[in-house]
Amino acid sequence: MKKYKFIKISKTKKLRYIGNYFKKNLYIIFLHGFASDIEGKKPNSLKKYAVKKRLGFLAIEYSGHGKSSGKFTSGNISTWVNDAKKSIKKIVKGNNFILVGSSMGSWLSLILFKYFKKQIKGFVGIGSAPEFTSRLMWKKFNKKIKYEIIKNKVYKIKIENYEYMISHQLIKDGKKNKNKVLNKKIESDIYVTMIHGKKDEVVPVHYSKKVLNIFTQAEKKLKIVKKGDHSLSSNKNLKLIIKELNLIVQKIIN
Repeated sequence: MKKYKFIKISKTKKLRYIGNYFKKNLYIIFLHGFASDIEGKKPNSLKKYAVKKRLGFLAIEYSGHGKSSGKFTSGNISTWVNDAKKSIKKIVKGNNFILVGSSMGSWLSLILFKYFKKQIKGFVGIGSAPEFTSRLMWKKFNKKIKYEIIKNKVYKIKIENYEYMISHQLIKDGKKNKNKVLNKKIESDIYVTMIHGKKDEVVPVHYSKKVLNIFTQAEKKLKIVKKGDHSLSSNKNLKLIIKELNLIVQKIIN
């Protein structure tokens, strides 16, 4: 059995994904971060956990990321939310699920609540970065960088150890009201856990606190990892993520 599969979203778009199918069981859905892919430790650790617990699993690679079709700089939050939405409808179908969002994946997860509110039973955010295109990028860019992005449409920028290709249309799309989440409330009686590294130099911890404030009826928790960075991909941190996820799973299935 091949580890990676592809799903056809449209005539011109194929997305790579990792899946584990169980017809009527609870699913774990992992949404990766900006300019990332599904070859990292997080999706693979989560898949192993799902197999062990006989749960469904899905980790998709948005268009322009990894081996999925499309050009990265042509994508934006709206595009990637749509990729996730269509993949969930095709693969997870009517099953209930827990969303696990890493960095940008957490932002996408929050937008997906408006489409799958009844099916979402839990949410785990890892280094959550809601509205990062405006709040952590555009707002902090100097005049020169802003000019370059507007003039050339695309600009390569380095943030800490990460290099990103930032397009002007990505920034504009992130500001659209349909993609804003921090000024809205989610009235959902679910389990929500935010996990954030205290030494995260890409996204400050208070962004996870902002996410918790969105949920008005959820059972909420914030886990701050003292020596944790943005990715939280060390074996120790992965064990913590799985442990917190498992607590939610047990509450749902028991």
